[in-house]
Amino acid sequence: MLKLENAPMSDIIDALASERVTATALTKGYLARIGAYDRDGPMLNSIRELNPDALTIAGKLDDTKPSVKRPLAGIPILVKDNIATGDEQPTTAGSLALEGARAKDDATVVKLLREAGAVILGKANLTEFANILAIDMPSGYSSLGGQVKNPYAPTLVDDRGIPVVLPGGSSSGSAVAVAAGLCAGSIGTETSGSLLYPASQNGLVTVKPTVGLVSRAGILPIAHSQDTAGPMTRTVRDAAMLLNVLAAKDPLDPATQRQRRPADYTADLSHDAMKGARIGVPSDPADPLNDRYYGKLPPKSAKVMADAIKVLEDLGAVVVRASMPTAGWIGGPGTTMAVLNRNPLSRNKGNPAMQWIVFLYELKRDLNLYLKDWATNTGIRSIADIVAFNEANAGRALRFGQDLFLAANDTKGDLSEREYKSARAMDLLAAKTRGMDAYMSQHKLDAVLFAGAMGAAIAAKAGYPSVMVPGGFISGTTDGKDTPDYPLGVTFAGRAWSEHKLLRLAYAYEQASNMRKPPPDLLS
Repeated sequence: MLKLENAPMSDIIDALASERVTATALTKGYLARIGAYDRDGPMLNSIRELNPDALTIAGKLDDTKPSVKRPLAGIPILVKDNIATGDEQPTTAGSLALEGARAKDDATVVKLLREAGAVILGKANLTEFANILAIDMPSGYSSLGGQVKNPYAPTLVDDRGIPVVLPGGSSSGSAVAVAAGLCAGSIGTETSGSLLYPASQNGLVTVKPTVGLVSRAGILPIAHSQDTAGPMTRTVRDAAMLLNVLAAKDPLDPATQRQRRPADYTADLSHDAMKGARIGVPSDPADPLNDRYYGKLPPKSAKVMADAIKVLEDLGAVVVRASMPTAGWIGGPGTTMAVLNRNPLSRNKGNPAMQWIVFLYELKRDLNLYLKDWATNTGIRSIADIVAFNEANAGRALRFGQDLFLAANDTKGDLSEREYKSARAMDLLAAKTRGMDAYMSQHKLDAVLFAGAMGAAIAAKAGYPSVMVPGGFISGTTDGKDTPDYPLGVTFAGRAWSEHKLLRLAYAYEQASNMRKPPPDLLS
């Protein structure tokens, strides 16, 4: 009998293929768990809206077995609510300004999922506008969807009503739903950390692909230079299976025309893939001021990483300990700008916060294009319209303010400014040329190992891929609060189009460590 709270998607596919379960029964099972744990019980709030057609779609697939042509036939999948669906489900990015807004068509990733036979179960909650609305907005919060809770500590909140153990963002709902066994897998998005952070907080596997491997057409953007969608699953094999479906060239996204991929990401997933691999650990205790990624880890996180490195060594990896070039993680000159923090609930209200220039300048152009080309059933047609709506409905829409949208709206919106062009060039020079490329070339590395999402920015600015796998458990907060144990992931990052290599390394580590454990209070 399938235990939906922790069943790998590969096992579910086997059960569908052998007719031990039907698509309808599977969908009903997940809907029952959503009712028990997302809408009731701990009220995780990971799903903003269920697809009213989910059971109808599943019923039409009851007689279709998963196959090479339709590998996901009958598999219930959630998609983040910044990914367009051309059906009855709104696509809102969690914004009250876009409540009821629909899309003219399915995003390309949704089309690919449907063609593969997936049942689109619903839209997952997220940090509003993928966490580019306000400084210090807590992960998993949106004015339309409310607060997503971490299933490992769903009841702990601070004096502001913010979760003590955050669900991670911005793909918080996508991650929590998979961790809690509310779907077989999900699709999230990332610009810098929005797949890796929630995957780490919820004990999941994710792939943050090379920019251009997965089409961005029909996804509400932050910044086209770094945006991508990716899978969130309970196992490495499941992530590889979803990536097989998602990675396809798309005429609507020119970046996909240069993609390189294998025929099958699940091929050669083996226990001995780590043998002889050179894994960079960007930490040199002899250079403490430059020990950005490991030197300041809390003790419990450092223990998880030490244990993970021991597993890699036992598997035959060559572990290379050397700090990342300073320029890589500090960033190039002129890549950030100060934005005044007016967030009424921020501990740093009134202080300027440094923000990435590329994000704020690309946001206005890219979001305006989405609203013009994709959005329907709404009068909102620009970021200026959203700013005005939020100001007119501040009591409901601006709990944490909109300082980042205000800053983005002040740009020209056509990327003609010299400061934008310089910032993008310096991002690439620092993170790619002087960062990841220099580090990996100097030490002849196959991958770089990071704790949780700590390496998200340097890989994302370079447009490079990362694969995360559960690494262990930690507890407590930086200000000394006690918490239940919650997960910490380990990330393997590499050069462009190296997803297959990273998946193979992650699989070997996963099989040897077996560190994923589902949330203990959500077992049926």
